[in-house]
Amino acid sequence: MAFVRAVLLLVLIVLGGYLGFRTGIFYTESSAIKSLIGTNQGLVWASIAGFTVIGVLVGGFASTKVAAQITHLTENLKEMPANEKLAVVAGAIIGLLLTFLTVPILGPLEPMLKITVSVGLAFVLVFLSTQAALSMSEELRKLLPSGNAAQDERTFLKQAKVLDTNIIIDGRITEICRTGFIEGTIYVPGFVLDELQTIADSGDALKRARGRRGLDILNAMQKEFSLVVRTHDHLAKVDDHDPVDSKLVKLAKAMESTIVTNDFNLNKVAGLQGVRVLNVNELANSLKPVVLPGEEMNVHVIKDGKEYGQGIGYLEDGTMVVVEHGRPHVGETVTVTVTSVLQTVAGKMIFSSLKEVADREQEQLDRNLQNYYRGDRGGGGRRPPRDRGDMRDRPSDAPRPEAREPRSGEPRTGEPRSGDPRPPKPDAPTGRAPSPESRSTW
Repeated sequence: MAFVRAVLLLVLIVLGGYLGFRTGIFYTESSAIKSLIGTNQGLVWASIAGFTVIGVLVGGFASTKVAAQITHLTENLKEMPANEKLAVVAGAIIGLLLTFLTVPILGPLEPMLKITVSVGLAFVLVFLSTQAALSMSEELRKLLPSGNAAQDERTFLKQAKVLDTNIIIDGRITEICRTGFIEGTIYVPGFVLDELQTIADSGDALKRARGRRGLDILNAMQKEFSLVVRTHDHLAKVDDHDPVDSKLVKLAKAMESTIVTNDFNLNKVAGLQGVRVLNVNELANSLKPVVLPGEEMNVHVIKDGKEYGQGIGYLEDGTMVVVEHGRPHVGETVTVTVTSVLQTVAGKMIFSSLKEVADREQEQLDRNLQNYYRGDRGGGGRRPPRDRGDMRDRPSDAPRPEAREPRSGEPRTGEPRSGDPRPPKPDAPTGRAPSPESRSTW
């Protein structure tokens, strides 16, 4: 490329000097200038030399601009699909043929003017022919013998993995590709690369660092993996003002390929439009170890929780652990017992309690269960006395209070109340219901 720049600089300097020289001669030979200069040859050659120097400077300045445009055009040609390259060549040939057929019409013009008009006409016709051929690139390709090329390209597009801006900045895609879990060609759309460059040029220091990190990750991936950039962006008819996520979904749908992202919203939108999505967060959640209620673990409590008395800690894989009664232990590593696990699409949350608190609660629960079952085996447990204040301190040999006669309308002891569905109380020795005679004696 340096050789091309040098040749281009030399050609444009010579061309600029020649045009300046001819312009100087035309300037000095005009009647108005001749009346001012007269026959002074020094002024004539000074004028010609001045125009020549100006032409050389203009040619040198133009060479830098032309070289930059040629470099940009070369990069675009490298990334351009074969059918578009074919369309550009066909359009250029058609434009030159049209120019060759049109030039004889300019015969009556002066030679200098004729050359200028011919060059301008050639540029215009070649440009228009190239644009027309590019708009019919798919139709032109169908005219050539295809063989298995079209099928191979379709297979390539289906196996391609289209990267999102967030997954590039995230950085985990490099390790996933290195392990071989993602097959096929990795494709980076041009608008994703443009968004990364915009973020890298941001005035915000954090955004600028994230954008530069994404560009560095892409450069490293291009050296290590099969990375394709911008080649198939033409397959999707998108507007420049559309959001990047919308462009990404349209491109992936046109390519019939898969989007790789960690954006939850993009995952949902792409799924609704029938586009396959590989969500790295879902992969990470599926690889996390399974935690069951009752298990113990060590957690470093780093901050207060949302609710009163709670503490928050994190496992090595980033899983958040909510510790009940953990607020006094912020900054400490404690042993906790898992009480429940909440699994969502965005991640996993583990709720736990301090081990000593959980042990005390478990002991109390076991003690309550034992008391319950012990009382059930003993015939329903002990019934509290009617007058706990008097009966608790009464000695065993103290006379019991005399039974009083029931008031009017009050059922006797042992008789069921009116409307009571319970059966009569069985006799203790026999287990049979009392007879009417024995009930009357009560």
